[in-house]
This record gives sequence, C-alpha cells and structure tokens, in this order.
Amino acid sequence: MPSLKDVKTKIGGVKKTSQITKAMNMVAAAKLRGAQQKMEDFRAYAEKFNAAMGNLSSAMDSGSFPLMEKREVKAVEILVVTSDRGLCGSFNANILKTTEKMMARLEAEGKKVSLVCVGKKGASYFRKTGKVRQRYADIMGTFQMFNARSIAQEIAANFLAGESDEVRIVYGKFHSVAVQRPAEQVFLPIQPAAAEADARQGGSYIYEPSTEEIMEVLLPLYMNVMVYHAMLEVSASEHAARMTAMDNATNACKDMINSLTLIYNKARQAGITAELMDIVGGAEALK
Repeated sequence: MPSLKDVKTKIGGVKKTSQITKAMNMVAAAKLRGAQQKMEDFRAYAEKFNAAMGNLSSAMDSGSFPLMEKREVKAVEILVVTSDRGLCGSFNANILKTTEKMMARLEAEGKKVSLVCVGKKGASYFRKTGKVRQRYADIMGTFQMFNARSIAQEIAANFLAGESDEVRIVYGKFHSVAVQRPAEQVFLPIQPAAAEADARQGGSYIYEPSTEEIMEVLLPLYMNVMVYHAMLEVSASEHAARMTAMDNATNACKDMINSLTLIYNKARQAGITAELMDIVGGAEALK
C-alpha cells in the first residue's frame, strides 16, 4: 500500500490539474460563443451566395471559365483545415483520418496527391509524408477574410497552371456543441449548388451586365467564401470540442480524487491500527 505522503501528493497534483482543466473549459466556452455566432451568421451569407451562383451558372457552359473547366483527373490536391492547438479530443484526429482515407483511395486509383494544410496540426501530421505543397500555420486563432483570399488565390493559381486537375477540401463541420464531424467537398473545378427550377414557379431573372461578366467577378469571391466558411466551421468546432474534452477531464479528475481519497483513508486507518497494536503489545509486555 502506498505511503500517506505519496497519496497526499497525488491528490494535490490531481486537484491542480482539475483547476487547469476547469479554467480551460471556461475559456473555451467564452470563445465558443463568439466563434459560433460568426459561423452561423456567415452560413446564411454562404447559402445565399451558393444560390446566386447556382442560378447564374445553371444555363452556362462550364468550359467558359478556367476555374469551372472539368479535366481528366490525374493529380488531386487536398486542402486540409485543422486547428493550431490540441487538447480538443479527437476533433483533429478525425479530420486527419478522413484525409488519409481519401489519399489512400485516390492513390489506389493511380492519381497523384498533394496537400495544402491550414492549421498547425495538419501541417505537423503530414510533414513526414513529403506531400505537403503549402502550409499555413498559426493563423487559425486570428484569421480574417484576407487569409482565406490568399489561400484561395494560391490554390487557384496552382490549378490554372495545370499542376492539379481537381482540388478537394476537408474540414471539421460544426453540427452542435456536442457533435463535430469531418466534411469533404470538391473545391475545384467550381461546382456551385444547382439552382432551383424557377421555371416551375413561373419566374426568371434578367442580369445586367451580362451573366459572363458577373461570373468573372463572382468566381474568385466564391472560392474565398468557401475557404473562409471552412475556417469558421473549424474554429467553432475546435472550441466546442475543447470545451467538451476539458469538461470530461475535470470529471475524470474528480473521480481520481475520490479514488485517491479512499486509498488515503484506508492507508491512514491501517497506520492507526498498526500504532494501536504496537501500544497494546507494549502494554502487554510490561505486565
């Protein structure tokens, strides 16, 4: 049985750990409120943007614009969006596992795969594979739209240069505070959401200037919106996952403290019993 001093030291250490995890839980909860609000506000904007793009592109030939050109897929680039920090349960691990499965599937089909990693966790994990073409670390904590724009422009330039025939994006989608799941979608060539059949409703749109001129402006913006939306989803998901993980860690600390306290009481009781037996034995010896 461990000594009283050892058990007491362990109890003190677990209590300090519990204080840290509780504080991290509160910080994550505070950050989650802001990140979730930004993400939900931008979701509405992204949905409207997708609807407008779908309506504009529904009657257009995809070969009219380089970013919408469909090619024979020989090289695929994957944009992986993770967090910069850990201690958020299996959130990042699930994104990385989904990316690995996608890579294995594409390589089995004989396609060349390269990676663009946004977030330190993804960049560190895939660094040894030698497939990371570009990395953007230490930006997930303070990213803005201009960060998403630079990422989208770099990926588009690589696509237009013919270095990749298709670009896919993998990120953590926020469903609720308790649920965050990896999501994947095709990034390039751009495939806007299909517009609703306005003909069924007897409605149509007339655009001025021409649809082609509007699309030339909106296509790059659409890419920026996709990247920024993925980063917002990951940011909110990260804080939610960390809040849940720290809450579980705090509860685990409480269970450990209760267990160690029981061991401490048993050890103390055993020590008192041994001392009483020595006293009784000594008294008997003096008779």
